[in-house]
Amino acid sequence: MRSSLKIGTALVAGILLAAGCGSADTSSDPDAVVELSLWTGFTGPDRPAYENLVKQFNASHPKIKVTMDVQPWDAIAQKLPGAWATGQGPDLATPNFDPGVLFNYVKTNSLLPLDEAVGAGDGKLNADTFPAAVNTAFTIDGKLYAAPANMATLVLYYNKAMFAEAGLQEPKTADEFTAAAKQLTKTEGDKVTQYGISLADHATIQMWPILQWMNGGDIVDAKGCATIAQPASVQALTTWADLVVKDKVSPIGQTGADADTLFSAKKAAMEINGPWAAAGFKEAGIDLGIAAVPVGAGGPVTLASTVPLAVGKSTKHKAQALEFLSWWTGKTAQAAFSDASGFPPVRTDVTSSNPVVAPFAAGLPHARLYLPGLPTSPKIDADVYVPLIGKITRGEPVEAAAQAAAEAINQITGCTA
Repeated sequence: MRSSLKIGTALVAGILLAAGCGSADTSSDPDAVVELSLWTGFTGPDRPAYENLVKQFNASHPKIKVTMDVQPWDAIAQKLPGAWATGQGPDLATPNFDPGVLFNYVKTNSLLPLDEAVGAGDGKLNADTFPAAVNTAFTIDGKLYAAPANMATLVLYYNKAMFAEAGLQEPKTADEFTAAAKQLTKTEGDKVTQYGISLADHATIQMWPILQWMNGGDIVDAKGCATIAQPASVQALTTWADLVVKDKVSPIGQTGADADTLFSAKKAAMEINGPWAAAGFKEAGIDLGIAAVPVGAGGPVTLASTVPLAVGKSTKHKAQALEFLSWWTGKTAQAAFSDASGFPPVRTDVTSSNPVVAPFAAGLPHARLYLPGLPTSPKIDADVYVPLIGKITRGEPVEAAAQAAAEAINQITGCTA
């Protein structure tokens, strides 16, 4: 579902003709309704929750009308960089689900810093109520460049009926997790009829880093130096690569959409995913269980996910765009969004009444962002980490592949330590 794509300059001409780019300047008419364009990649089952939030804003702000254009993430990744760089883009957008992409837009001077809107109280961007990891991810050179469109953690979804048939309970430890993945995999000859888990390795919210973190491993340290070839990471990657290659617990080469489809079709017993997936899984008729990610040697951990919502620097309606961001992240809007979507609120001072939110909110204290604070994170992901997982799940020796990945990461980040 989620990946970072490169854009070529040849796309710019087409971008300038794209529908919905920018908004007309109505500053000369004080009675005119200001129209704001918003591009988002929220195409999944959680889409109605975002659309309803925009409707609520429009209903409560008669002088502002926000039009949300929902596109696939890869379409946004292709069109938005050139559109914003040439001043032809939307007023607001979710540039990517990966916060690291903000560095690229700052380089092209495409983003409006939000600091003038930051403050306490109504009508302000209450950034001090955002989780610390969010502010760290969205701050570059001391300036805040985005507000969180959402905040989520990943959990372990599982098919209760499959677990009951196998006589298993939800796995709480890493050992129980790997054992369940094996036991719940069924074969007839060379054909797999049921997979123990549905893992994605590209075009996805990252699942494999969690498997490393569970064992105390990681990809890079705080300085951006590679740690992926260290023993804890190699051990975790070896365990799970063997499960995929030898035990066939998951198909190879799945995108996030593939992984979701497999689980929804009741052909896999488990999947690691976020709150956006819950509605679709329930609609598929799964007897759905939701559990915390099992705990290994690294202690309790999961992946934190937050999508940046940013303002294009060329917007003709800066005040209204900032007002929209302040409202979107306000208490009333976040309570409503959390209740409707199943996502935890983006604010630490808001509690949701939706019981589905509880397991995701419970993971926030030990949730970690993927490659946080690195301007090179999209390149590391696309050029090193995703190819690494592809290689080891197709049988390439893990230790050698991890060492090559470490060298590539250090070359990208310039780390010599």
